Amino acid sequence: MRIAIVGGGLGGLAAALFLRQAGLDATVYEQAPQLREVGAGVVVAPNMVKPLARLGLADELPKFAVRLDAAWEFRRWQDGRVLFVQPMGEECRRLYGADCFVAHRADLLAMLQAALPAAQLKLDHRCVALRQTEGALHLQFAHRDGGTSEVRADVAIGADGIHSAVSPALHRPVQARFSGLCAFRCLVPAAEAPPPALRPVQTLWLGPGRHVVHYPISAGRLVNVVAIVPAGDWRTESWTAEGDTTDLRAEFAGWDEGLRQLVGSAQSTKRWALYDRDPLPQWSHGRATLLGDAAHAMLPFFAQGAAQALEDAEVLATCLREASAASVPEALQRYEALRRPRASQVQLMSRGREVRNHLPDGPEQRQRDAELARGDPLAQSAWLYGHEARPQPAGPLPPA
Repeated sequence: MRIAIVGGGLGGLAAALFLRQAGLDATVYEQAPQLREVGAGVVVAPNMVKPLARLGLADELPKFAVRLDAAWEFRRWQDGRVLFVQPMGEECRRLYGADCFVAHRADLLAMLQAALPAAQLKLDHRCVALRQTEGALHLQFAHRDGGTSEVRADVAIGADGIHSAVSPALHRPVQARFSGLCAFRCLVPAAEAPPPALRPVQTLWLGPGRHVVHYPISAGRLVNVVAIVPAGDWRTESWTAEGDTTDLRAEFAGWDEGLRQLVGSAQSTKRWALYDRDPLPQWSHGRATLLGDAAHAMLPFFAQGAAQALEDAEVLATCLREASAASVPEALQRYEALRRPRASQVQLMSRGREVRNHLPDGPEQRQRDAELARGDPLAQSAWLYGHEARPQPAGPLPPA
């Protein structure tokens, strides 16, 4: 079977690796001339660690990722008072059979790329059209030199993100709704960050109208900072759009001095407008399907985008493993039936978290803080972290 994966991000590379493990060769077509991930931090939750373990890659994580000792460390915006903190480590392993890490997206991408034979990755291939005929697919690609090329395949997988080129060929457009928020995303060198930010802890600062998440990545060399604030006039939905650190610092005037020091240490920042989308009515049509953000773009408040993409990749490979070229449409329907309900649930549950995080000081805020102090978010995350995308054992990954 000839399998074409459009998009060389985390989901696309993971899909190629799981398909290869299943005995199927897939080629990844990436529009960039060089494979690099411009994102920043990723929470590698247990439901992402376990698929990586089945690829034989989990042992690579401690080389660059930071294993969390604690998470959900909620702090009050004004004085940094800790409202709640969740120990991880042993308790996380006991509940879910894996640790929880935080990592730089680029490090994860490099790990996946190193495991994939170079011949299975084609750079400088921007998908511009997808056409289905009886028994085959035809994908057209544009190249930076102005040329074009066409690829014939038995299966096409759109793993090309929110602004997918494959998605319009499979379903009607879904209207994106602006959330009114944007995310400043920046990396602060450890040498310039306040010491509390260097701990292996995921910290969330809650305040009126905005919140901040930070944790160390890249073996502790960097601190990933994400600040969710009112968007104002900003409407650009792109991880690569440049923001202004002056605007970022202004958002946190009057906040705790340690938080202002961390935010003020950022020398550059990206700015990303947050849009919400309803779950898609379908992912698959004929011999083509979607994966990751192309299938279920979600707000970032559950930090599950990458994990859901890896779950997709593993289930898709399982469904295609026993398929023939003739039975591909049925295999893709099985994949969608297995994955769409769960991914849609995560997508919908990601909505509205900012309302609770952004309460103004007052009775509702005090009630929220009291509830946080009595909470058990690690146990309450069983529906996320305890999920097994494909419980049956997989064979070893062949050498790259």
